[in-house]
Amino acid sequence: MLSVMSQSSSVSTKKSPPRIGIIGGGVAGSTIALHLSAQPLDVTLLEQGPSLVNGPPICHLHAGGNLYREIDQQQCLTLLRQSIDTLKLYKHSADYRPTVIAIPQRDPGEVKHLLPRLQLLRDEYHRLVVQNTENKVLGEPEDYYTLIERDELEALVTKPLPAQPHTLQDWLIPVAKTLDFNQIKFPLIIVQEYGLSVFRLAATATIALEAQPNCHIATQSQVKNIQRIDGQWQLTVEQQGVTSHPQFDYIINACGYQSGTIDDYIAQPVERLVEFKAAYVTQWSQCQGQWPEVIFYGERGTPNGMAQLTPYPGGYFQIHGMTQDITLFEQGLVKNSKHSAQPQLAPRFINKLTKQWPPQLIKERSQNAIDFMAHFIPSFATADIGGKPLFGAQQIPGQDPSLRAAGVFFNQKNYARCEIVKASSAIDAAHAIIDDLTKLSFLDDHLIPAISPLTSPITDKNITTIGIALAKERGYPAALANRNIKK
Repeated sequence: MLSVMSQSSSVSTKKSPPRIGIIGGGVAGSTIALHLSAQPLDVTLLEQGPSLVNGPPICHLHAGGNLYREIDQQQCLTLLRQSIDTLKLYKHSADYRPTVIAIPQRDPGEVKHLLPRLQLLRDEYHRLVVQNTENKVLGEPEDYYTLIERDELEALVTKPLPAQPHTLQDWLIPVAKTLDFNQIKFPLIIVQEYGLSVFRLAATATIALEAQPNCHIATQSQVKNIQRIDGQWQLTVEQQGVTSHPQFDYIINACGYQSGTIDDYIAQPVERLVEFKAAYVTQWSQCQGQWPEVIFYGERGTPNGMAQLTPYPGGYFQIHGMTQDITLFEQGLVKNSKHSAQPQLAPRFINKLTKQWPPQLIKERSQNAIDFMAHFIPSFATADIGGKPLFGAQQIPGQDPSLRAAGVFFNQKNYARCEIVKASSAIDAAHAIIDDLTKLSFLDDHLIPAISPLTSPITDKNITTIGIALAKERGYPAALANRNIKK
């Protein structure tokens, strides 16, 4: 743990590099720190929690936005490109298995309505691979999505489960053996949408940043105030009962759902939403074979919202159910007032974020998630609660709750506010901040790399060790830091 106070008292006869303060060590702040620490900058990363990259549940890349049929095509294209960059930077954080998408019989949508966007995404992926072969991280472009008819799936019911899936048919065998065919419309869609472990991502960022001599990580550090003094930002930081006042040439607000508190300190009016969400950890002892991720479309917020089944080793599954009885919460989406840039969640949500969930609520909502999934996979009714929920609050800039591809804003000089909705947007935010630092002459143009190389030497074994330690420290099963499939 870094003492913030010590960082503001060093004296040197040489010209000091620009001092950059990043407030918030989530996926946005940590990814930005990775990129900036590859530059001739003095970077301090301030995180109020005990470790990096903690917050809303992360479980997949969103490689093309296929989990959100309601968003526009431009957001889908942006998420595709951003996901490719994320896989290149955090390659050991991914679980390389496909995602099955099904439209339920109870849903008004049709598969044919999704095809134009899927074709657009496949063509764009092909274009990106032709542009740079290093972009081929989602498999072959022609395999970006595949349609599976009912007779093809029925033919897999009697097939033996492979020890290790290699083909799309291999991945579909456990689904074919357990799915209630009568609950869904055909064909099914399989997309090259991979899993993404928050614990492995946290481990990667931690290992890489700790190896950087010009990056100082200050955990358990909370910013209490910000002032502009003689052209610099002076922060009031409390770290384990000790108050310090470090100064920075440039600050980055990467505080996630608490971004509005920083905006309030500097009198920056902003419109934003904050949403509290949760996913549920279950263990299915009857599970056989290695599963793909499975998505059942639905209308968000209704009793028939989207159902999402994310696999982990050992029969563990993470479940999202986009209803107010499972993932969403009544009054869990709030907007800021004209008096403050920070939306105010109700006390019951703050208690979940800062203290703990009531055991009865964990039991009720986890069981709701199991029952919701069992509508499509009847034998999943035998699953048990596998741990406490994965939860957090997510900020959404503006007033559109369907926004998914967001980035960074520069409303004041030497101040950047990073508000990503999906983890894959963090790299774009880092690049935009580097561009701003260059315009302000904090960096020379020729020093800017396209992608930070700092994560490349880290081994899968080291990430697994640290990831498991983080999962246990946060009270989750070690399986959530492991991967079924590596690449």
